Amino acid sequence: MSGRDGRVSVEDYRKRLLDGLMPLPPVQLPLARCLGLVTAEAVTARVAVPPFTNSAMDGFAVRHADVATADPASPIALGVVGDLAAGSRDDPRVGDGQAVRIMTGAPLPAGADAVVPVELTDQPLGRAGLPEIVRITGSVARAANIRLAGEDVAMGAPILPAGVRVDATAIAAAASAGHGTLLVHPAPRVAVIATGAELVEPGQPLDTGQIPDSNGPMLAGLVAEFGAVPMSLARCPDDPAALDAAVTAALDLADVVITSGGVSVGVRDVVKNSAVADALEFARVSMRPGKPQGHGRLTASDGRVVSLLALPGNPVSVFVSWFVFVVPVLAALAGLDPASVPSTGLAPVGTGWRSPRGFVQFMPVMRLPDGTVAPSHRLGAGSHLIASLHRAGALAVVPADVTEVTSGGVVDLIETRRGS
Repeated sequence: MSGRDGRVSVEDYRKRLLDGLMPLPPVQLPLARCLGLVTAEAVTARVAVPPFTNSAMDGFAVRHADVATADPASPIALGVVGDLAAGSRDDPRVGDGQAVRIMTGAPLPAGADAVVPVELTDQPLGRAGLPEIVRITGSVARAANIRLAGEDVAMGAPILPAGVRVDATAIAAAASAGHGTLLVHPAPRVAVIATGAELVEPGQPLDTGQIPDSNGPMLAGLVAEFGAVPMSLARCPDDPAALDAAVTAALDLADVVITSGGVSVGVRDVVKNSAVADALEFARVSMRPGKPQGHGRLTASDGRVVSLLALPGNPVSVFVSWFVFVVPVLAALAGLDPASVPSTGLAPVGTGWRSPRGFVQFMPVMRLPDGTVAPSHRLGAGSHLIASLHRAGALAVVPADVTEVTSGGVVDLIETRRGS
């Protein structure tokens, strides 16, 4: 709800962004294209895993009763009646006093109920001709070295739930259970528009009053790190008509459009002065940095509804806004639970700092060798301190009623490095 001076809480503003937001329509894709995407339905086994009973060792398939008393001093000789490699369709039968040479993964032949490893026979390791007789020099238990059909997963058993991000092991599980495709939500496509007449292409000479554009490249990189698809990166001067044109073009490319800058109270704040503003809601969120925010949903030429997130212009504010607001929106579109991202944690404080009363503070912090955290810049807070931001591995979240974070205390964290 709205607080003092018309401000809204972080939680309330996030709810506004997510209200009514649905995952992108699912698509059926080959397994190789599902990595990083989110399952749109539960996946069950089409085949058992393993699909048939097979050998877990290179050795000889035998009847346990024939080898129960075998030992080096009293080896037991068996007649070899077959040779089974992985993938073989042969089906020899093991009778009394018989054995079949078998490789790992080959189907267990009828009549056999155990596999003796080659190390417990008189046969050489590695390549060798098929013997007529094998001598077993050690006993094994019944069912030893056998993988039973369906012992991992039975046919029809659940493999993956809906709403999980597909990783390499999930792809392997689906493949082993008979799937060549999965129904998944596509990765959100994101267009980025950095506003400001002062912005120039990174690496280019600077004239008076100009600065390199760091917001655009940072946002495009964050999009890719999340697993979304960066579609375009545009720079727009403080010209409302130019911004309207850039947004119109971006709508046809993307599921989400992100702008940076132009949402505060300046007379030249381009987002607020554009025609796009008519479809947006602007808010002052009780947070530092990142107080000015804007959002709305616009319609593309093909009828799709596209979310527009208008972030402030200071680079650290953009970084904070990404994790606090943009990541949950992208998660919802991708089919994830937005409450599950970004990842959070706790850490002890090594070097303390001040925090403004009445605002939730998101302080970029780095991890010190002793496991504590400290501000990633010697000046502490500052929405312009972009060149030191790479040292931060997390955002410390300081509640609005706390004015001082003390050394030795504990602070909540939002992890900002993937895999943290």
